[in-house]
Amino acid sequence: MTPCTIIKRDARGKDELSYRGALCEICDEYACVEAEFGFPDRDLGYVQLRRGDVFREWFFRDRWFNIFRIADGGSKQLKGWYCNITRPPQFGPGWIAAEDLCLDVFVYPDGRTLTLDEEEFVALDLSEQERRTARKAVQEIQEMARLRLPPFDEISSGTEKPN
Repeated sequence: MTPCTIIKRDARGKDELSYRGALCEICDEYACVEAEFGFPDRDLGYVQLRRGDVFREWFFRDRWFNIFRIADGGSKQLKGWYCNITRPPQFGPGWIAAEDLCLDVFVYPDGRTLTLDEEEFVALDLSEQERRTARKAVQEIQEMARLRLPPFDEISSGTEKPN
């Protein structure tokens, strides 16, 4: 796998955070990166992120979101998918950058969805077209999860206990 730097930018395009991963797949539709969570443990209320958790991250070339599959670093058990609403990413040699629009969707392993950071999204200085496109991206993620389309094809059938 090829080393890759992932850059999270704010809605104005300013770099906020970067981390290293490994490019594991690239095609016309997306680039997929695998990265280890290297930050201090975080309890987000709906999921706990721990140092060493494994993230598989899809950056779609023409979609207004990216999807991070989160697995426990030890047991490899699926914790869920964190979906960032972003402008389409930019790609360069050895890097991927995405401008975060604050709005997020978390998809639980059982398929339930939770929309996050609505207040932060509303406060952004965006055009009406960007707002509509971002809201449409939330609906697209929810529909992909409902239909269990990749990468949500691991959603449980409902007979297993949710995490």
